[in-house]
Amino acid sequence: MAAVGEGTPPRRDPPRRPPRDGYGVYVYPNSFFRYEGEWKGGRKHGHGKLLFKDGSYYEGAFVDGEITGEGRRHWAWSGDTFSGQFVLGEPQGYGVMEYKAGGCYEGEVSHGMREGHGFLVDRDGQVYQGSFHDNKRHGPGQMLFKNGDKYDGDWVRDQRQGHGVLRCADGSTYEGQWHSDVFSGLGSMAHCSGVTYYGLWINGHPAEQATRIAILGPEVMEVAQGSPFSVNVQLLQDHGEIAKSESGRVLQISAGVRYVQLSAYSEVSFFKVDGDNQETLIQTPFGFECIPYPVSSPAAGAPGPRAAKRGAEADVPLPRRDLELDLGALCGQEGTPGGLLGSSFF
Repeated sequence: MAAVGEGTPPRRDPPRRPPRDGYGVYVYPNSFFRYEGEWKGGRKHGHGKLLFKDGSYYEGAFVDGEITGEGRRHWAWSGDTFSGQFVLGEPQGYGVMEYKAGGCYEGEVSHGMREGHGFLVDRDGQVYQGSFHDNKRHGPGQMLFKNGDKYDGDWVRDQRQGHGVLRCADGSTYEGQWHSDVFSGLGSMAHCSGVTYYGLWINGHPAEQATRIAILGPEVMEVAQGSPFSVNVQLLQDHGEIAKSESGRVLQISAGVRYVQLSAYSEVSFFKVDGDNQETLIQTPFGFECIPYPVSSPAAGAPGPRAAKRGAEADVPLPRRDLELDLGALCGQEGTPGGLLGSSFF
């Protein structure tokens, strides 16, 4: 009767002691580590692969039993993988880290952390290139955000702090001091609307923010048709102080000619209303209504006040006293909301 297992090759268990030299496989007594590769003098030396029971592994160079040199390390618990230089088992020098959550890092590392100069792409596709310390953006660096904004300046522990320039996707630009990732200190903002502010910023807001535009001068002006006129305005803060750090606000003016109801048989045609193209009358706080009247900026080569006055006298069928331009009823609207400059970009 044949013995049990006859013809079956004998089972070969890994050696209880590490191989001395050459290629060999060794499973450590705790069974958590398994090494396959080159040996020298009973130590891992040369190229090999160290496998961990949890699925992690390292494959690459070994020197005198230690992970040292070029290699690739994968951590099963995080899913991250590093390819590059190692010293005594830790990423050290230069390499590429691929993150399971998305994104990657290429650059200098120390004791397994980003340290020195590097290039980082996060899981949202945002790109940072610059200095790192203790695994964080720290020092001079450039950042391209997912909304198209670009920042070039100083960083402190992953926050913009120090001096920097922010160029927004909408064309706005801020240059100045930062603290805790917001505008803070002395800085200038050139907004895409044309508004500019140069002065002190506190927690992302202008310290002297204009909240309204005040029209200076008389409430009512008499202006001949076609004659130029000027309106003086002033930017004011909440408590009435003049906002001196800002410029470029836009004042939208609506003007009108006082509406006078004439008798049906009147020969004066200036105020006759076309039934098919009737203008909407403008209500004023002075007890009368106005017909909308076009207002435009002076064009190059436009006639001077005298020429305009003569032209008006020739074209206007009514006496000049019947034409009143009501500045008290002008609608002053800022080109941008009063709080726009104070809004945080992030």
